[in-house]
Amino acid sequence: MDALDLPKPDRGAPAGAEPATPPESRLDMPVQSLRHWETRHERSPAGSRRSLGMYLARAIVFGGGIALTAYGAREMYAVVSVSRTTVLQWALLVLFTINFSWIAIAFTSALVGFFALLFASRRPSPMPGPLTSRTAVVMPVYNEETARVFAALYAIRESIEATGQGAAFDYFVLSDSTRPDAWVAEERAFDAMRSRIGPNARLYYRHRAKNTHRKAGNIADFVTRWGGAYEHMLVLDADSLMTGDCVVRLTAAMEADPDAGIVQSLPLIVNRNTLFARVQQFAARIYGPIIAKGLAVWMGHDGNYWGHNAVIRTAAFAAHCGMPDLAGKPPFGGHILSHDFVEAALMRRAGWSVYMLPDLPGSYEESPPSLIDLATRDRRWCQGNLQHIRVIGSSGFKWPTRQHFATGIFSYIASPLWLCQLIIGIMLVLQTSYVRPEYFSKEFSLFPVWPRFDPERALALFILTMGILLAPKAFGLILALVRGPLRRQCGGALRLIASTIFEVILSALLAPILMVIQSGAVFQILLGRDTGWNPQRRDDGSISFGDIVRRHWPHMALGFVAGLTAFLIATSLFLWMSPTIVGLMLAIPISWMSGQRAVGLALRKLGLLLTPEERQPPSILPRANALQGEFALAGFDDADALRVIHREPGVRELHEGLLPAAAERRRGQIDPDRAVAEAKLADAETIDDALTWLQPRERMIVLQDRSLIGRLSRLPLPHQPAS
Repeated sequence: MDALDLPKPDRGAPAGAEPATPPESRLDMPVQSLRHWETRHERSPAGSRRSLGMYLARAIVFGGGIALTAYGAREMYAVVSVSRTTVLQWALLVLFTINFSWIAIAFTSALVGFFALLFASRRPSPMPGPLTSRTAVVMPVYNEETARVFAALYAIRESIEATGQGAAFDYFVLSDSTRPDAWVAEERAFDAMRSRIGPNARLYYRHRAKNTHRKAGNIADFVTRWGGAYEHMLVLDADSLMTGDCVVRLTAAMEADPDAGIVQSLPLIVNRNTLFARVQQFAARIYGPIIAKGLAVWMGHDGNYWGHNAVIRTAAFAAHCGMPDLAGKPPFGGHILSHDFVEAALMRRAGWSVYMLPDLPGSYEESPPSLIDLATRDRRWCQGNLQHIRVIGSSGFKWPTRQHFATGIFSYIASPLWLCQLIIGIMLVLQTSYVRPEYFSKEFSLFPVWPRFDPERALALFILTMGILLAPKAFGLILALVRGPLRRQCGGALRLIASTIFEVILSALLAPILMVIQSGAVFQILLGRDTGWNPQRRDDGSISFGDIVRRHWPHMALGFVAGLTAFLIATSLFLWMSPTIVGLMLAIPISWMSGQRAVGLALRKLGLLLTPEERQPPSILPRANALQGEFALAGFDDADALRVIHREPGVRELHEGLLPAAAERRRGQIDPDRAVAEAKLADAETIDDALTWLQPRERMIVLQDRSLIGRLSRLPLPHQPAS
């Protein structure tokens, strides 16, 4: 298609004849109980779900993981039980066993994925026939950059239309934005995009005045108001990008399986340029399919849901996924942040299948550009996953569902457990070096109680642990090397190996920093600190060095203190802790360097950390990037919302046309914020006065009220007489 014919920033175009939203087709979405469930409410599957391969994979994953953990625990016991075992040694054994079980299960799951991919057929399946159902493509947004969001949605729509099955899809931008400038920018971008598409755009826009229950509430609002018109909905994130082929195949899979409740794809990371993001992008491309395939094989139809790039059966979602609030206050009470896990659990409880198609190409997303951005997002995820401590025991959940919750919880608990293991290790060495042995213990002994270790077994156990930890990366590298096209698109065998080694080293340096960050987040949550819901930064802009220093100087100081302490206690302790110490000591330069776009692009020029999507990008990627540039030139994201509303009658008409009908105010009911905004507009002599005095919350109130918008529009410019 031709380039977008966008209106210039100083113009506004009224909305066309097509309404901003279609006629409502309501669905009830009752709030579900986590305490009570009767099995008679579970539907009977239409087809057989038994799979010998799935049960065999589960036996390998969990049986193998348990066997490895038992062996590791036995070896650790042999390491610490050379003499009579002390309390600290028992604590070390327990923590090691817990942490080792985590990596053992990850290893056996990756092993299953490796062999499943190694012997899988790579012949593409034929394109499915005409779709018989209607699907809503829904993109929830929250204070996002409109150039990025609407460019991606435009590209997705074009790609779906190119399959010839575009008539089966409608498109919704579901805004929960709380910033006035973002709200009006969304409306202008929506109007521009729909004007460019022309009649029968099937593109709709809705803005919620209050973002109740955040993304879960946003989706629920869509389902209850318009879900009855669509058999399915394709849920996206603001950074999602999907080819039409992928969307049609996902939808066809849902149509072909009457038991399917959620069918999702594996999103690959694309469009990343900073070093940190490129490392994530490379790792997701080389190791991600191994991990995802392993999960898909042993999960079967008891899968999890990751919140986006998935097709959902709308009626089933409405009937069973009404999200309850947890009793009490945040961080453990209130609305559930990681709602996608719970939605999958509720679907499975009701008898619907949840699974992933990891081999389906054409699904993409973006990642945080820096370590600090990852930590900001991770804080929210940490709270959401720890909330699942109160959900994991809910009535009627399947045991694989409970395992998904346990995995999510432990993914954050693992960091403080690892930290505790390191601290106990230091205490044991300190005890051996400086504490006098207990010659007169309560039990009779010819020898003093002195913590001793078997160094040869300890070294062998360390090698085993590192081997299990790095094995999934080795599986991904082997698979990439034996697949000729993938190997060549990653720069050839030597560059692929060099990229893997570089990724392993940088990840090892980042690991202790993330351990301390995640441990801090866990402790904050346990102390009752709630997190906000800040929009994710999706650009490649670097963070200022001052902000990096302020964020990481405690990590760097901790590294120096730990290093000096370990060296004074024993050289062997310093060497044992050196990977952790070095990562922490270099936290500031590592975080700064990894967030630099120039460093990432320099490695790309050298052919390192390359992915096939960079060498031969699918057509939707450059198309979306080009569209984003065109939307950016329109300047919607850079404009002051109230100034635009005041200056451009067309934008004001568009905005007022998209507002819902005003609710009647009851006598004596006064909104203090509205009263303040009205008073400021009454006192303002020019538009500049109003823009200076109105606070962000008051600006939102003005934009939600047609009478206040009218007052604003009548204010003169400076040095201009009032009308």
